Amino acid sequence: MVGSALAGGTGFAVTWIVARSLGPDQAGAFFASTAAFVLAGGLAKLGTQTGLVYWPSRLRATGRPELLGACLRAGLTPVIAMSLVLAVVMWLAAPAIARTTAHEAADVVGAHTAGLRVLALFLPLQAMTDALLTATRGYRAMRPTVAFDRIVRSTLQLLLVSAVGVVALWTAGSLPAFALAWALPYLPVTVLSAYALKKLYRASKPPGATTRRSERRALRRDFWRFTGPRALASVAQLALQRVDVLLVAALGGLAPAAVYAVAGRFVVLIQFANQGISQSVQPRLAEALATGDRAGANHLYQTATGWLVMVTWPINLLVIQLAPLYLRLFGDNYTAGQNVVVVLASAMLVATGCGMVDMVLAMAGRTSWNLVNVLIALAVTIGLDVLLIPRFGALGAAIGLACAMVANNVLPLVQVGRAVGLHPFGKGTRAAALLSIACFGALPLAGGPVGLAISVPAFLAGVWLLRGPLALDAFTFRPRRRTR
Repeated sequence: MVGSALAGGTGFAVTWIVARSLGPDQAGAFFASTAAFVLAGGLAKLGTQTGLVYWPSRLRATGRPELLGACLRAGLTPVIAMSLVLAVVMWLAAPAIARTTAHEAADVVGAHTAGLRVLALFLPLQAMTDALLTATRGYRAMRPTVAFDRIVRSTLQLLLVSAVGVVALWTAGSLPAFALAWALPYLPVTVLSAYALKKLYRASKPPGATTRRSERRALRRDFWRFTGPRALASVAQLALQRVDVLLVAALGGLAPAAVYAVAGRFVVLIQFANQGISQSVQPRLAEALATGDRAGANHLYQTATGWLVMVTWPINLLVIQLAPLYLRLFGDNYTAGQNVVVVLASAMLVATGCGMVDMVLAMAGRTSWNLVNVLIALAVTIGLDVLLIPRFGALGAAIGLACAMVANNVLPLVQVGRAVGLHPFGKGTRAAALLSIACFGALPLAGGPVGLAISVPAFLAGVWLLRGPLALDAFTFRPRRRTR
């Protein structure tokens, strides 16, 4: 959670530097470029973010560790090939993407194309970093993800983008230079991630273990039967998060796209908090469901949702209260996004209140259901974006994404409850939700600036008093005992 907070904070700072250093048109082109980069990287990973946790966890829980090597090869080899193909496609398609998203700012097309091609060079590294770190989490190892992705990559991005921003104070800001500074940290992180996975694999490999060819073939078949629907769902999920920026740029212009990207930047903080908690729970949840421990799985789901609500609802409610001040941090050009902030923050209250329901459904083996849910949500956001962006600009995109987020969380919530018997509404979730609403909703409304000033200490006091229902004793340090 600390690593996620650091990554979210550095991402926020990078957005601020880019928005301040580049004009609205070039900033919009930068955000559109990184959105295309993340979309292509999501496609290259082929849904292995779930399979490379689910299968190693399952093999370890059911006493078949000798198949872990075959599992890793089944998941990682296609990612390498697909990422190289998509890097070439992105390089060749860069001029067309730039012309489509920057049609109203012809002077930006050249720099936009160059920025896209810089990012294309690093696409295989981005895909492999995520896949390798996902595999380490299948071994219940969280440190590589925290150390290399949350800390090393995020810190290097902030330092390099800051250096480019300092240079831009004396010269004109260069979009390709910002793109290079943002993508370059993937190089060392990929190397470190590969080393971490190799170390974990060697440490857990049974001595002298052998596997039959038929076993490896069956594992590959089962791996991709499970992962195949998730591959499409993960791409649709990323499209759900990123395609709106591209649609705003294409239908509304680069300046509204920059306003939309800046106004919704706080969502990244929420997503990092969600990732920090769900990635820790994911391997344990897979093991519990693999062994039929529904009570343990439900306890994990409810406890993690309580933590997620405790961390994210105060952020959402504060952003709603302070939307004008939040946007003014990025400059006067972005204050038009106040309604965008309110719409997205309200939708995030619903999404985080459902917990990591999408991941729970996948760990229960319902990846095809997951695919249908995400495709419905993607159709909602694209349909509403096409209808609303030409008339309302960034606000239209916010409405489309908000409706999609609600659909993408409520649908799996009903499915998880009916098919698996799990739900997120434990005593910790209820306590965190009521405490957040009281401190960051009721207090500021009733007491104005005074109520807002005392909301944080009141919330911290409430968290301490409710530490039992919130299960905060899990964060208490306990020294490990050495056993013979």
